[in-house]
Amino acid sequence: MTDIHVVNNHGQFTHLEQRLLRDLDGVDTELIDNETPPAEIEADGLVLSGGPSIEETGNSAAYLELDIPVLGICLGHQLIAQELDGEVAEGEYGGYADVEVTILDDSDPLVGSLAPSIRTWASHADEVVEVPPGFERTAESEVCGVEAMADTEQDHYGVQWHPEVAHTERGEELFANFRDLCE
Repeated sequence: MTDIHVVNNHGQFTHLEQRLLRDLDGVDTELIDNETPPAEIEADGLVLSGGPSIEETGNSAAYLELDIPVLGICLGHQLIAQELDGEVAEGEYGGYADVEVTILDDSDPLVGSLAPSIRTWASHADEVVEVPPGFERTAESEVCGVEAMADTEQDHYGVQWHPEVAHTERGEELFANFRDLCE
């Protein structure tokens, strides 16, 4: 079994991330508090959940130093960018909406299989505006230039949208791709 922990950053959909992972074949999952010391984490991969505030992400930044794949969703995506010298800014588009996302790299191990595009449910109150060094932009939309990013060398990935909600197409496929990265 592949053990993937979901880090609770107090997002309203965090429980759905854990549920979707739990329903995948070959995955054991656990929801962990974001104050969990990095040394106590024994997992094959981590999902940094969404949440209301980057100031409430506990030890999430320290988890990026663990030698395991990390997937950031919404706030988790922004945290990865901010901590690794990218840039996050207030989005012009605002709150939750249905967004058509174009996949830029069909060979990307996380989002490539979703090419050429998918409908997503996303919030753009804040968004990544510049990817960190070593990352590639892997998806965009008309409202956001960095809908997804990847550093395949470090196994760090981020998506602005919420793959765990029913409004997003092929969310289970994205989580299955992440499971494959963690095996």
